[in-house]
Amino acid sequence: MKKYWIITFGCQMNHSDSERIATVLENIKYQPALNMNEADLILVNACSVRQSAIDRIWGQTKKFQKLKTKNSELRTVITGCVLKKDKGKFAKNFNLVLDINDLPELPEKLLTIKQFSNLTIKDSALQNESYLRIEPEHSDNFSAYVPIMTGCNNFCTFCVVPYTRGREISRPAKEIICEVQNLIKRGYKEIWLLGQNVNSYKFKGANFPKLLNMVNDIGGDFWIRFTSSHPKDFSAELINIMASCEKVTEYLNLPVQSGDDEILKKMNRPYTMEIYKNIIRKIRKKIPNITLSTDVIIGFPGEKEKAFENTVKLFKEIKYDMAYISQYSPRSGTKAANFKDDIPRLEKERRWKILTNILRKTALEKNKKYLGKTLDVLIETERPRTRSVGQAGSVRDRHGYLYGKTRNYKTIEFKGPKNLIGKFTKIKIVDAFPWRLKGEMI
Repeated sequence: MKKYWIITFGCQMNHSDSERIATVLENIKYQPALNMNEADLILVNACSVRQSAIDRIWGQTKKFQKLKTKNSELRTVITGCVLKKDKGKFAKNFNLVLDINDLPELPEKLLTIKQFSNLTIKDSALQNESYLRIEPEHSDNFSAYVPIMTGCNNFCTFCVVPYTRGREISRPAKEIICEVQNLIKRGYKEIWLLGQNVNSYKFKGANFPKLLNMVNDIGGDFWIRFTSSHPKDFSAELINIMASCEKVTEYLNLPVQSGDDEILKKMNRPYTMEIYKNIIRKIRKKIPNITLSTDVIIGFPGEKEKAFENTVKLFKEIKYDMAYISQYSPRSGTKAANFKDDIPRLEKERRWKILTNILRKTALEKNKKYLGKTLDVLIETERPRTRSVGQAGSVRDRHGYLYGKTRNYKTIEFKGPKNLIGKFTKIKIVDAFPWRLKGEMI
Protein backbone atom coordinates (compact mmCIF):
# COMPACT_ATOMS: atom_id res chain seq x y z
CA MET A 1 0.00 0.00 0.00
CA LYS A 2 1.27 3.45 -0.94
CA LYS A 3 1.22 6.04 1.85
CA TYR A 4 0.48 9.77 1.90
CA TRP A 5 1.33 12.65 4.22
CA ILE A 6 -0.55 15.99 4.16
CA ILE A 7 1.01 19.22 5.46
CA THR A 8 -1.61 21.93 6.05
CA PHE A 9 -0.94 25.65 6.38
CA GLY A 10 -3.48 28.36 7.14
CA CYS A 11 -7.08 28.67 8.24
CA GLN A 12 -9.92 26.29 9.08
CA MET A 13 -10.92 26.22 5.40
CA ASN A 14 -7.53 24.77 4.48
CA HIS A 15 -7.85 22.17 7.24
CA SER A 16 -11.29 21.27 5.90
CA ASP A 17 -9.85 21.00 2.38
CA SER A 18 -7.15 18.64 3.68
CA GLU A 19 -9.88 16.34 4.98
CA ARG A 20 -11.30 16.17 1.47
CA ILE A 21 -7.84 15.60 0.02
CA ALA A 22 -7.51 12.59 2.34
CA THR A 23 -10.78 11.20 0.97
CA VAL A 24 -9.54 11.47 -2.62
CA LEU A 25 -6.26 9.74 -1.81
CA GLU A 26 -7.87 6.96 0.19
CA ASN A 27 -10.35 6.44 -2.65
CA ILE A 28 -7.38 5.40 -4.83
CA LYS A 29 -6.14 3.02 -2.12
CA TYR A 30 -3.58 5.25 -0.43
CA GLN A 31 -3.35 5.13 3.34
CA PRO A 32 -2.09 7.78 5.78
CA ALA A 33 1.57 7.53 6.77
CA LEU A 34 2.56 7.58 10.42
CA ASN A 35 5.07 10.30 9.65
CA MET A 36 6.48 12.21 6.70
CA ASN A 37 9.58 9.99 6.47
CA GLU A 38 7.60 6.91 5.41
CA ALA A 39 5.38 8.67 2.85
CA ASP A 40 5.42 7.91 -0.87
CA LEU A 41 3.37 11.03 -1.60
CA ILE A 42 3.63 14.34 0.30
CA LEU A 43 0.92 16.89 -0.39
CA VAL A 44 1.24 20.49 0.83
CA ASN A 45 -2.00 22.43 1.31
CA ALA A 46 -0.72 25.99 1.04
CA CYS A 47 -1.71 29.32 2.55
CA SER A 48 -0.70 32.49 0.69
CA VAL A 49 -2.18 35.11 3.00
CA ARG A 50 1.20 36.05 4.46
CA GLN A 51 4.67 35.90 2.95
CA SER A 52 5.83 34.06 6.08
CA ALA A 53 3.54 31.13 5.15
CA ILE A 54 5.13 30.91 1.70
CA ASP A 55 8.59 31.09 3.28
CA ARG A 56 7.70 28.13 5.53
CA ILE A 57 6.69 26.12 2.46
CA TRP A 58 10.08 26.80 0.85
CA GLY A 59 11.63 25.54 4.08
CA GLN A 60 9.67 22.31 3.70
CA THR A 61 10.94 21.76 0.14
CA LYS A 62 14.48 21.45 1.53
CA LYS A 63 13.28 18.59 3.73
CA PHE A 64 11.62 16.95 0.73
CA GLN A 65 14.89 16.98 -1.22
CA LYS A 66 16.64 15.17 1.63
CA LEU A 67 13.86 12.60 1.81
CA LYS A 68 14.08 12.00 -1.94
CA THR A 69 17.71 11.00 -1.56
CA LYS A 70 16.51 8.18 0.70
CA ASN A 71 13.36 7.36 -1.27
CA SER A 72 13.69 7.98 -4.99
CA GLU A 73 10.00 7.09 -5.44
CA LEU A 74 8.82 9.98 -3.24
CA ARG A 75 6.70 12.54 -5.08
CA THR A 76 5.31 15.91 -3.94
CA VAL A 77 2.15 17.88 -4.72
CA ILE A 78 1.16 21.42 -3.73
CA THR A 79 -2.40 22.77 -3.70
CA GLY A 80 -4.54 25.17 -1.67
CA CYS A 81 -4.23 28.95 -1.85
CA VAL A 82 -1.48 29.49 -4.42
CA LEU A 83 -1.04 32.69 -6.41
CA LYS A 84 -0.76 32.33 -10.16
CA LYS A 85 2.68 33.97 -10.14
CA ASP A 86 3.92 31.44 -7.55
CA LYS A 87 2.75 28.37 -9.44
CA GLY A 88 5.65 28.48 -11.88
CA LYS A 89 8.17 28.69 -9.03
CA PHE A 90 6.55 25.82 -7.16
CA ALA A 91 6.48 23.71 -10.33
CA LYS A 92 10.28 23.59 -10.16
CA ASN A 93 10.17 22.08 -6.67
CA PHE A 94 6.98 19.99 -6.73
CA ASN A 95 5.99 17.21 -9.09
CA LEU A 96 2.47 18.62 -9.39
CA VAL A 97 0.82 21.99 -8.73
CA LEU A 98 -2.92 21.49 -8.33
CA ASP A 99 -5.68 24.10 -8.10
CA ILE A 100 -7.82 23.16 -5.09
CA ASN A 101 -10.94 23.43 -7.26
CA ASP A 102 -9.48 20.64 -9.39
CA LEU A 103 -9.18 18.26 -6.43
CA PRO A 104 -11.53 15.65 -7.99
CA GLU A 105 -9.04 15.44 -10.87
CA LEU A 106 -6.09 14.65 -8.58
CA PRO A 107 -6.07 10.90 -9.43
CA GLU A 108 -5.95 11.63 -13.16
CA LYS A 109 -3.27 14.28 -12.72
CA LEU A 110 -1.17 11.86 -10.68
CA LEU A 111 -1.06 9.66 -13.78
CA THR A 112 1.12 12.30 -15.43
CA ILE A 113 3.80 11.52 -12.84
CA LYS A 114 5.81 8.48 -13.91
CA GLN A 115 5.77 6.80 -10.50
CA PHE A 116 1.96 6.83 -10.43
CA SER A 117 1.32 5.61 -13.96
CA ASN A 118 -0.06 2.29 -12.70
CA LEU A 119 -2.90 3.85 -10.68
CA THR A 120 -6.37 2.46 -11.33
CA ILE A 121 -8.94 5.24 -11.19
CA LYS A 122 -11.60 4.27 -13.71
CA ASP A 123 -13.97 3.26 -10.91
CA SER A 124 -13.49 6.46 -8.92
CA ALA A 125 -16.79 8.00 -7.83
CA LEU A 126 -15.11 11.38 -7.45
CA GLN A 127 -14.47 12.17 -11.08
CA ASN A 128 -16.36 15.18 -12.45
CA GLU A 129 -17.44 16.08 -8.90
CA SER A 130 -17.34 19.55 -7.31
CA TYR A 131 -14.61 19.33 -4.71
CA LEU A 132 -16.80 20.70 -1.89
CA ARG A 133 -19.20 17.79 -2.44
CA ILE A 134 -16.48 15.28 -1.63
CA GLU A 135 -17.22 13.69 1.74
CA PRO A 136 -14.26 14.58 3.98
CA GLU A 137 -12.15 12.19 6.01
CA HIS A 138 -12.73 14.04 9.30
CA SER A 139 -9.83 14.27 11.73
CA ASP A 140 -12.05 13.46 14.74
CA ASN A 141 -15.53 12.11 15.43
CA PHE A 142 -17.15 14.95 17.37
CA SER A 143 -16.30 18.30 15.70
CA ALA A 144 -16.59 18.93 11.96
CA TYR A 145 -15.89 21.72 9.50
CA VAL A 146 -18.61 22.26 6.90
CA PRO A 147 -17.69 24.78 4.16
CA ILE A 148 -20.77 26.66 3.00
CA MET A 149 -18.99 28.87 0.46
CA THR A 150 -15.57 29.61 -0.96
CA GLY A 151 -13.89 32.65 -2.46
CA CYS A 152 -14.08 36.34 -1.65
CA ASN A 153 -15.32 39.49 -3.39
CA ASN A 154 -13.85 42.05 -0.99
CA PHE A 155 -10.29 42.61 -2.27
CA CYS A 156 -8.79 43.94 0.95
CA THR A 157 -5.50 45.53 -0.06
CA PHE A 158 -3.46 43.23 2.22
CA CYS A 159 -5.06 39.94 1.16
CA VAL A 160 -4.55 37.55 -1.77
CA VAL A 161 -7.57 35.30 -1.16
CA PRO A 162 -9.66 36.68 -4.07
CA TYR A 163 -6.71 35.89 -6.36
CA THR A 164 -6.20 32.35 -5.06
CA ARG A 165 -9.76 31.26 -4.23
CA GLY A 166 -11.58 33.36 -6.81
CA ARG A 167 -14.92 35.09 -6.40
CA GLU A 168 -17.53 33.97 -3.89
CA ILE A 169 -19.42 30.79 -4.67
CA SER A 170 -22.06 29.50 -2.24
CA ARG A 171 -23.07 25.86 -1.94
CA PRO A 172 -26.76 24.89 -2.26
CA ALA A 173 -28.50 25.05 1.12
CA LYS A 174 -29.96 21.54 0.68
CA GLU A 175 -26.49 20.13 0.12
CA ILE A 176 -25.19 21.78 3.31
CA ILE A 177 -28.17 20.62 5.38
CA CYS A 178 -27.73 17.07 4.11
CA GLU A 179 -24.05 17.09 5.09
CA VAL A 180 -24.84 18.38 8.59
CA GLN A 181 -27.67 15.87 9.06
CA ASN A 182 -25.33 13.00 8.23
CA LEU A 183 -22.77 14.31 10.72
CA ILE A 184 -25.35 14.57 13.50
CA LYS A 185 -26.55 11.02 12.79
CA ARG A 186 -22.96 9.91 13.30
CA GLY A 187 -22.83 11.60 16.70
CA TYR A 188 -21.02 14.86 15.97
CA LYS A 189 -21.41 17.49 18.69
CA GLU A 190 -20.00 20.61 17.05
CA ILE A 191 -20.49 21.98 13.54
CA TRP A 192 -18.33 24.80 12.19
CA LEU A 193 -19.82 26.57 9.15
CA LEU A 194 -16.94 27.95 7.09
CA GLY A 195 -16.38 30.59 4.46
CA GLN A 196 -13.80 33.25 3.66
CA ASN A 197 -16.69 35.66 4.22
CA VAL A 198 -19.23 33.33 5.78
CA ASN A 199 -21.99 35.85 6.44
CA SER A 200 -22.17 36.85 2.76
CA TYR A 201 -23.51 33.37 1.98
CA LYS A 202 -26.32 33.50 -0.54
CA PHE A 203 -27.87 30.73 -2.61
CA LYS A 204 -31.13 31.42 -4.37
CA GLY A 205 -33.62 32.32 -1.61
CA ALA A 206 -31.35 31.50 1.33
CA ASN A 207 -29.00 34.00 2.95
CA PHE A 208 -26.74 33.25 5.91
CA PRO A 209 -29.29 33.98 8.67
CA LYS A 210 -31.80 31.67 6.96
CA LEU A 211 -29.15 28.97 6.58
CA LEU A 212 -28.26 29.25 10.28
CA ASN A 213 -31.92 28.84 11.16
CA MET A 214 -32.20 25.77 8.92
CA VAL A 215 -29.16 24.13 10.54
CA ASN A 216 -30.52 25.00 13.99
CA ASP A 217 -33.77 23.16 13.14
CA ILE A 218 -31.92 19.87 12.58
CA GLY A 219 -32.72 17.51 15.43
CA GLY A 220 -29.98 16.49 17.85
CA ASP A 221 -27.77 17.73 20.65
CA PHE A 222 -25.04 19.80 19.01
CA TRP A 223 -23.51 23.27 18.84
CA ILE A 224 -23.21 25.54 15.80
CA ARG A 225 -20.24 27.85 15.28
CA PHE A 226 -19.17 29.85 12.22
CA THR A 227 -16.20 31.76 10.86
CA SER A 228 -15.07 34.10 9.42
CA SER A 229 -17.39 37.11 9.38
CA HIS A 230 -17.07 40.49 7.73
CA PRO A 231 -18.53 43.62 9.43
CA LYS A 232 -19.98 44.91 6.17
CA ASP A 233 -22.36 41.93 5.94
CA PHE A 234 -23.32 41.75 9.62
CA SER A 235 -27.05 42.49 9.55
CA ALA A 236 -29.67 42.98 12.25
CA GLU A 237 -31.34 39.84 10.88
CA LEU A 238 -28.20 37.83 11.58
CA ILE A 239 -27.95 39.18 15.14
CA ASN A 240 -31.57 38.26 15.83
CA ILE A 241 -31.06 34.73 14.46
CA MET A 242 -27.93 34.25 16.58
CA ALA A 243 -29.86 35.31 19.65
CA SER A 244 -32.92 33.14 18.97
CA CYS A 245 -31.30 29.89 17.77
CA GLU A 246 -30.50 27.74 20.80
CA LYS A 247 -27.77 25.72 19.04
CA VAL A 248 -25.87 28.76 17.76
CA THR A 249 -23.17 29.34 20.37
CA GLU A 250 -22.33 32.63 22.05
CA TYR A 251 -19.04 33.19 20.27
CA LEU A 252 -18.14 35.54 17.44
CA ASN A 253 -14.93 36.43 15.66
CA LEU A 254 -15.50 39.79 13.95
CA PRO A 255 -12.25 41.02 12.35
CA VAL A 256 -11.72 44.77 12.68
CA GLN A 257 -8.13 44.90 11.28
CA SER A 258 -7.61 48.49 12.49
CA GLY A 259 -9.23 50.97 14.87
CA ASP A 260 -8.52 53.92 12.57
CA ASP A 261 -10.84 55.02 9.78
CA GLU A 262 -8.06 56.20 7.48
CA ILE A 263 -6.17 52.93 7.78
CA LEU A 264 -9.39 50.99 7.17
CA LYS A 265 -9.85 52.99 3.98
CA LYS A 266 -6.31 52.11 2.85
CA MET A 267 -7.10 48.47 3.63
CA ASN A 268 -10.29 48.69 1.51
CA ARG A 269 -12.41 47.75 4.52
CA PRO A 270 -15.79 49.41 3.73
CA TYR A 271 -16.86 50.44 7.25
CA THR A 272 -15.93 53.02 9.85
CA MET A 273 -15.24 52.65 13.55
CA GLU A 274 -18.67 54.00 14.36
CA ILE A 275 -20.33 51.38 12.15
CA TYR A 276 -18.20 48.60 13.67
CA LYS A 277 -18.84 49.67 17.26
CA ASN A 278 -22.56 50.02 16.57
CA ILE A 279 -22.62 46.37 15.41
CA ILE A 280 -20.90 45.34 18.65
CA ARG A 281 -23.41 47.32 20.73
CA LYS A 282 -26.33 45.61 19.00
CA ILE A 283 -24.77 42.17 19.43
CA ARG A 284 -24.10 42.67 23.14
CA LYS A 285 -27.60 44.00 23.70
CA LYS A 286 -29.14 40.85 22.16
CA ILE A 287 -26.49 38.38 23.41
CA PRO A 288 -25.03 39.78 26.68
CA ASN A 289 -22.80 36.79 27.43
CA ILE A 290 -21.18 36.59 24.00
CA THR A 291 -17.43 36.05 23.70
CA LEU A 292 -15.89 38.41 21.16
CA SER A 293 -12.62 37.94 19.33
CA THR A 294 -11.12 39.90 16.47
CA ASP A 295 -8.25 40.07 13.98
CA VAL A 296 -6.06 43.15 13.81
CA ILE A 297 -3.01 44.14 11.75
CA ILE A 298 -0.51 46.51 13.33
CA GLY A 299 2.13 48.50 11.48
CA PHE A 300 0.14 48.72 8.24
CA PRO A 301 1.74 51.21 5.81
CA GLY A 302 0.93 54.75 6.91
CA GLU A 303 -0.17 53.76 10.42
CA LYS A 304 1.14 56.77 12.31
CA GLU A 305 1.14 56.86 16.11
CA LYS A 306 -2.27 58.56 16.21
CA ALA A 307 -3.78 55.82 14.05
CA PHE A 308 -2.33 53.15 16.31
CA GLU A 309 -3.68 54.97 19.38
CA ASN A 310 -7.15 54.69 17.84
CA THR A 311 -6.70 50.91 17.79
CA VAL A 312 -5.56 51.06 21.43
CA LYS A 313 -8.72 53.00 22.30
CA LEU A 314 -10.84 50.43 20.49
CA PHE A 315 -9.27 47.57 22.48
CA LYS A 316 -9.90 49.39 25.75
CA GLU A 317 -13.48 50.18 24.79
CA ILE A 318 -14.58 46.86 23.30
CA LYS A 319 -12.66 44.70 25.81
CA TYR A 320 -12.19 41.69 23.57
CA ASP A 321 -11.94 38.20 25.04
CA MET A 322 -9.37 37.26 22.42
CA ALA A 323 -7.60 38.87 19.47
CA TYR A 324 -5.34 37.57 16.73
CA ILE A 325 -2.76 40.36 16.47
CA SER A 326 -0.42 40.22 13.50
CA GLN A 327 2.44 42.48 12.50
CA TYR A 328 2.12 43.69 8.93
CA SER A 329 4.52 42.33 6.35
CA PRO A 330 4.24 42.96 2.59
CA ARG A 331 2.64 40.17 0.56
CA SER A 332 3.55 40.33 -3.11
CA GLY A 333 0.50 40.17 -5.32
CA THR A 334 -1.55 42.50 -3.12
CA LYS A 335 -2.20 46.20 -3.63
CA ALA A 336 -0.64 46.98 -0.24
CA ALA A 337 2.67 45.50 -1.45
CA ASN A 338 2.98 48.68 -3.54
CA PHE A 339 2.70 50.84 -0.40
CA LYS A 340 5.84 51.86 1.46
CA ASP A 341 6.34 49.56 4.45
CA ASP A 342 7.27 52.55 6.62
CA ILE A 343 6.80 51.17 10.15
CA PRO A 344 10.08 49.71 11.53
CA ARG A 345 10.05 46.13 12.82
CA LEU A 346 10.90 47.18 16.39
CA GLU A 347 8.00 49.65 16.38
CA LYS A 348 5.65 46.91 15.18
CA GLU A 349 6.86 44.72 18.05
CA ARG A 350 6.30 47.56 20.54
CA ARG A 351 2.74 48.07 19.32
CA TRP A 352 2.11 44.32 19.43
CA LYS A 353 3.15 44.21 23.07
CA ILE A 354 0.90 47.16 23.96
CA LEU A 355 -2.20 45.52 22.45
CA THR A 356 -1.31 42.13 23.89
CA ASN A 357 -1.00 43.58 27.40
CA ILE A 358 -4.38 45.29 27.09
CA LEU A 359 -5.90 42.06 25.82
CA ARG A 360 -4.34 40.04 28.65
CA LYS A 361 -5.89 42.34 31.26
CA THR A 362 -9.36 42.43 29.73
CA ALA A 363 -9.37 38.67 29.07
CA LEU A 364 -8.45 37.96 32.71
CA GLU A 365 -11.08 40.41 33.93
CA LYS A 366 -13.74 38.67 31.86
CA ASN A 367 -12.63 35.17 32.81
CA LYS A 368 -12.79 35.92 36.54
CA LYS A 369 -16.56 36.35 36.16
CA TYR A 370 -16.84 32.60 35.62
CA LEU A 371 -15.34 31.65 38.98
CA GLY A 372 -17.68 29.34 40.90
CA LYS A 373 -19.94 28.80 37.87
CA THR A 374 -20.74 25.44 36.32
CA LEU A 375 -20.42 25.36 32.52
CA ASP A 376 -21.17 22.89 29.74
CA VAL A 377 -17.88 21.91 28.07
CA LEU A 378 -17.19 19.91 24.92
CA ILE A 379 -14.03 17.96 25.73
CA GLU A 380 -11.56 18.11 22.84
CA THR A 381 -8.22 16.62 23.80
CA GLU A 382 -5.87 15.30 26.45
CA ARG A 383 -2.35 16.57 26.89
CA PRO A 384 0.23 16.86 29.67
CA ARG A 385 0.12 20.14 31.53
CA THR A 386 3.31 22.23 31.47
CA ARG A 387 4.30 23.75 34.81
CA SER A 388 6.82 26.55 35.22
CA VAL A 389 9.64 25.78 37.66
CA GLY A 390 11.60 29.02 37.63
CA GLN A 391 15.11 29.03 36.21
CA ALA A 392 14.98 25.29 35.73
CA GLY A 393 12.59 25.81 32.84
CA SER A 394 9.38 23.80 32.70
CA VAL A 395 8.26 20.26 33.35
CA ARG A 396 5.22 18.25 32.41
CA ASP A 397 2.86 16.72 34.95
CA ARG A 398 2.77 12.96 34.83
CA HIS A 399 -1.00 12.96 34.65
CA GLY A 400 -2.60 14.36 31.52
CA TYR A 401 -5.14 17.16 31.65
CA LEU A 402 -8.28 17.32 29.56
CA TYR A 403 -9.03 20.46 27.55
CA GLY A 404 -12.29 21.59 26.04
CA LYS A 405 -14.39 24.57 25.00
CA THR A 406 -17.52 26.10 26.48
CA ARG A 407 -20.43 27.31 24.37
CA ASN A 408 -18.82 30.74 24.26
CA TYR A 409 -15.44 29.27 23.31
CA LYS A 410 -13.61 29.59 26.60
CA THR A 411 -10.79 27.08 27.00
CA ILE A 412 -11.25 24.82 30.04
CA GLU A 413 -8.52 22.75 31.70
CA PHE A 414 -9.29 20.01 34.21
CA LYS A 415 -8.34 16.51 35.30
CA GLY A 416 -10.64 13.74 34.17
CA PRO A 417 -10.87 10.39 32.37
CA LYS A 418 -9.85 10.25 28.71
CA ASN A 419 -13.18 8.69 27.70
CA LEU A 420 -14.81 12.11 28.11
CA ILE A 421 -13.19 13.35 24.87
CA GLY A 422 -15.92 14.16 22.36
CA LYS A 423 -18.62 14.48 25.02
CA PHE A 424 -20.43 17.32 26.76
CA THR A 425 -19.44 17.53 30.42
CA LYS A 426 -20.38 19.90 33.25
CA ILE A 427 -17.33 21.58 34.80
CA LYS A 428 -17.16 23.92 37.80
CA ILE A 429 -14.69 26.78 37.36
CA VAL A 430 -12.17 27.10 40.21
CA ASP A 431 -9.48 29.39 38.79
CA ALA A 432 -9.11 31.93 36.00
CA PHE A 433 -6.23 32.96 33.74
CA PRO A 434 -6.16 35.28 30.69
CA TRP A 435 -6.25 32.50 28.09
CA ARG A 436 -7.96 29.65 29.96
CA LEU A 437 -10.12 28.61 32.91
CA LYS A 438 -9.33 25.83 35.33
CA GLY A 439 -12.17 23.58 36.41
CA GLU A 440 -13.24 20.51 38.29
CA MET A 441 -15.69 17.78 37.40
CA ILE A 442 -18.93 17.81 39.41
